[in-house]
Amino acid sequence: MLIEENISLKPYNTFGLDYRADRIIHLHDDSEIRSVSKKLQDDLPFMILGGGSNLLFTGDFGGTMLHPVIGGIRILKSDYNSVIISAGSGIKWDNLVAWTVENGFYGLENLSLIPGNVGAAPVQNIGAYGTEIRNSIERVETIRLSDGQQVFFNNDECGFAYRFSIFKGPEKGKYIVTRVFFRLRTTVSLNLDYASVNEEVKKLGEVSLKNVRQAIINIRKNKLPDPEVIGNAGSFFKNPVVPLDTAEKFIKEYPLIPLYPDKTGFKKIAAGWLIQQCGLKGKNYGDAGIHEKQALVLVNYGKATGLDIFKLSELARISVKEKFGIDLEREVEIVGSI
Repeated sequence: MLIEENISLKPYNTFGLDYRADRIIHLHDDSEIRSVSKKLQDDLPFMILGGGSNLLFTGDFGGTMLHPVIGGIRILKSDYNSVIISAGSGIKWDNLVAWTVENGFYGLENLSLIPGNVGAAPVQNIGAYGTEIRNSIERVETIRLSDGQQVFFNNDECGFAYRFSIFKGPEKGKYIVTRVFFRLRTTVSLNLDYASVNEEVKKLGEVSLKNVRQAIINIRKNKLPDPEVIGNAGSFFKNPVVPLDTAEKFIKEYPLIPLYPDKTGFKKIAAGWLIQQCGLKGKNYGDAGIHEKQALVLVNYGKATGLDIFKLSELARISVKEKFGIDLEREVEIVGSI
């Protein structure tokens, strides 16, 4: 167990904001988590910190951050067309995706290059290019912080919804994810529903698992800024979901509006397109900006504060509400006062 006091949070958030925490406790295994859980009630406030790719700090954190760094990828069992693997919550997400592709396992390739750690994947129900992680999760292993007990959640018990799980809702802060178990396919099964993915794969040659991963990487690198170069947290807002009749009204007024299938009777609208139609693409507020290639991404050009970025997000949210009557919901979690 490693405990750091009065530590800068700059390396622990992809916006690169230089706020501080009273302490960060790096947790390497279940026993360390159990040891810490006994003391937490006397050490409030606290929060669980993963890769920091979905957080916007607006000030220093006066408390303890629990940072699980559990590693290890294992093949547990396989049958004629699938395999179950486990991955430690501290593994970088894209490292896991790369490993599955190298081993010929299908299911995670469309989620290539998403920032963050494995432990955050079920919390956020991460998704991209027609795939959500809930489609591959078998179960989630956790430690309950109130008593240090190991608790498993099967797929149904996780309460998955669009960019949501119980770990982000009613059970937030009550459990630390230690390992995630995935059921992946060993026979060919590729998702090429997105035209852009299909086109990029064709440029690379044959339709293969490795080429689908590379196509996703190429697309993301082309339109999204690298957090190691320009601070950002990826998609700042969720794509709003509207009833089919509402979607049809939008199509009549805006024939080019990007709509995607969601659940029966609903459509998903590209939030970036809505922000762009408000004339905000490329808009700056000091060193905070709305990215010039993707309006869904807010960026820190170097010296922005968390409040600068938050205020810019408010401008986008209010502008979309006034123009389209749609409430945008932040995907990024705000930590601190606003």
